[in-house]
Amino acid sequence: MKHGGSSKKNGFSSFLSALKIKSGGVLSAEEFTLLPLRDLVLYPNTVVPFFITTQPGMAALEEALRRDNRLFAACIRTNDEPWPFGTVVRIIQHLKLPDGTFRLVLQGEYRARILETHIKENYSLVTVEPINAGVFADPPFPQDVALLRAVQRSFNQYAELSKKVGSETLLAVERAENPERLANLICNAIQIKTDKKIELLAISDAVQRLETVLETLERENEIFGIQKNISGKVKSRIDKHQREYYLHEQLKEINKELGKDKKEDEFADIEKNIAEKKPPPEVIAKTSKEIARLRKLQPLSPEAGVLRTYLEWITDLPWSEYSADSGDLDEAQRILDEDHFNMRKAKERIVEFIAVRQLLSGDQGSGIRDQGSGTRDRGKKDNLTSGLTPGSPNTEPQSPIKGPILCFVGPPGTGKTSLGKSVARALGRRFVRISLGGLRDEAEIRGHRKTYVGSLPGRIIQSMKKAGTMNPVILFDEIDKLSSDFRGDPASALLEVLDPEQNATFTDHYMEVPYDLSRVLFITTANSLHGIPYPLLDRMEIIDIPGYGENDKLEIAKQFLVPKALTENGLWEAHIRFTDDAIRSIIRYWTMESGVRGLEREISRCIRRIARRAVANGYGKDKHITDFKKIVKSEGLEKLLGRRKYKSDVVFREPGVGVSCGLAWTETGGAMLPVESTRFEGSGEVAMTGNLGDVMKESARIALTYLRSVQDSYNYQVKDAGKTDFHIHVPEGAIPKDGPSAGIAIAASLLSTLCQKPLRSGYAMTGELTLTGRILPIGGLKEKLLVAIRNGMEKVLLPCDNRSEWEELDKDIRTAITVEFVDNAKDAFVLLFDKDIVRKKTSGKRKVNS
Repeated sequence: MKHGGSSKKNGFSSFLSALKIKSGGVLSAEEFTLLPLRDLVLYPNTVVPFFITTQPGMAALEEALRRDNRLFAACIRTNDEPWPFGTVVRIIQHLKLPDGTFRLVLQGEYRARILETHIKENYSLVTVEPINAGVFADPPFPQDVALLRAVQRSFNQYAELSKKVGSETLLAVERAENPERLANLICNAIQIKTDKKIELLAISDAVQRLETVLETLERENEIFGIQKNISGKVKSRIDKHQREYYLHEQLKEINKELGKDKKEDEFADIEKNIAEKKPPPEVIAKTSKEIARLRKLQPLSPEAGVLRTYLEWITDLPWSEYSADSGDLDEAQRILDEDHFNMRKAKERIVEFIAVRQLLSGDQGSGIRDQGSGTRDRGKKDNLTSGLTPGSPNTEPQSPIKGPILCFVGPPGTGKTSLGKSVARALGRRFVRISLGGLRDEAEIRGHRKTYVGSLPGRIIQSMKKAGTMNPVILFDEIDKLSSDFRGDPASALLEVLDPEQNATFTDHYMEVPYDLSRVLFITTANSLHGIPYPLLDRMEIIDIPGYGENDKLEIAKQFLVPKALTENGLWEAHIRFTDDAIRSIIRYWTMESGVRGLEREISRCIRRIARRAVANGYGKDKHITDFKKIVKSEGLEKLLGRRKYKSDVVFREPGVGVSCGLAWTETGGAMLPVESTRFEGSGEVAMTGNLGDVMKESARIALTYLRSVQDSYNYQVKDAGKTDFHIHVPEGAIPKDGPSAGIAIAASLLSTLCQKPLRSGYAMTGELTLTGRILPIGGLKEKLLVAIRNGMEKVLLPCDNRSEWEELDKDIRTAITVEFVDNAKDAFVLLFDKDIVRKKTSGKRKVNS
């Protein structure tokens, strides 16, 4: 009988619960000794040798021999319980071996199912019920014959693929016409899992059993076919490598006979190429050792590939090639001025370096100038296309001077990176940029050891290979953005690179030989010095690149940004002009930065809108673009750029009690810092709001303490300043604020509150206040003055110690605003307030109580 869906149940236990087996017929239930088997299933119509080595098995054998030489063989589960189905077997032969074990020959008689189990002392007795063997009809139906032949054919295919079926079994299967005998022979011969064999043992219906056997055979044949396909691919691959190896060996022997050993020629070429580079002796010794190792290795071995790559890096690196430096100071100054506006300090330092280089070059100076001038034009063109500025290679160093390590520090968008390119162009050297932003792996600087798979040298050595000379300009961009983690600290690895006393013997982990970096001109850029470790900072020469003022931005826009934007947007032939007022309006109301990136974006946006209108009016198609004319004025900017993005800083234009105007510095430029204060009776406490940092809170307490100490000198409108509470607030509380330079602004606000007198209008101030009233110098002077000018302040109060820095500022800044220098708070208050805040001294002797 067929039992549909039994194979879809979850596990063989579900199959057993669903399987229907009918008992009855000729055979009836009998009792046998249980023979437990491990991972072995016996079938009827088969003869199997078997060894008994356990005590329960020997006890079961003795009991069977006392009865009728028959056993019930059943496979044991993992929990030592027998499966409910097994085979009744007859003991044909038994032999006791010298070690006490028994060798049996068992013949399967019929399949049976356990009904009851009786556990004895050393063995178990089971009552079993025979499973009726299904037979075909007489005569059999055609579909039954077809099924039987399909099973035989599938088994023949299985035997051919597995190579593990004997000829006697194959012959017996071919002659079998009884479905029971055929299924038993096949199930005993195939290699499948135990639970599947139990399933095939338990099925009573002949057709269902043969169908299950056929399904199992087909699955096994498919698996064998896949395995054969995979093995064939692997074998063909191995054969291909073996064939190539044999051919290479034969070719090598033929070349030896002909006196043309290509391998030796290759090694000789490598040695020759390295020698032509003129590396130091230790490099030659190292490469000779590696070439000797490479000669002993097979060409296809992994280690040979590693050594070849290593030798290629040695060969490709510059060891004695130098660019001929430019010695023309006027030409260098012209190039620097042509590329960048202002930046006086940075340009002076580069020109000084060229002058010193020229002096140390001695008689070679004229030759250097000739070569340098001959390469500058090519360098300019190459700088625009590939980012490299090739100079004229030379095999001898031009002078013993070591390359300086410069650090350009300034706000974003001020041209630090592009200044590095201009320096390379002015010197006639090649330029390579290395971005350090977010770098956190030391191996990026020093490389990985070549024993690692896929290892490479670090970025320093890669940059030297890219430059092709020993004296390029290498720019480390965003050095203040370095990070560190469990893979190491890149900043520590840079200590050797940026130390002029150590970088002559820089050793990369991959190269394993020292490399001279002393002739390289290293330039680093940073937005702030706070993120740079002090040992690294100590090795660099700091050059400040301050933010641009409004006049600077105006000139940069007219000379650089507008022509560049017109060229990039296809309007270089059109007659488009920006008025000065229009550019100033863009600077004031559409950008808020120290650099010019935002200004460049807004100008480009303006020109793109103009280009769209020009195309809409037929220019570029029906009309020639040279006929297009447009003057951009400040009144029409909102139509091109939309509404204004920025307004002026928070500034209290009208004088008010308790209100002063400080100045602050940020990484994006200067900012106004208004301060408010109020007082009320209390116990002398002070409240501070506005997202203030610890240093700024300390400045507020210092200012209040100073004012309490000098209360006899001013007309306070309170009886006792020590018992008055104050609230100090700095507007725009969402923005964090910190630093000591607001000390004088806080003191002025508190004095105004105590005296109930407003400050004179138009004053801004900055300076650190001490407990004794001294005003100390501050930083970011240019940015603070620029923001004061932009917001219409008339005068600025500065510490006396900042006078020298003020005198170095550009003339347009110094003429745009009036500056008062003060040394202490008393002098500052004289300028900020009217005279009536000062308490007049009373005449007469002071009475002293004894």
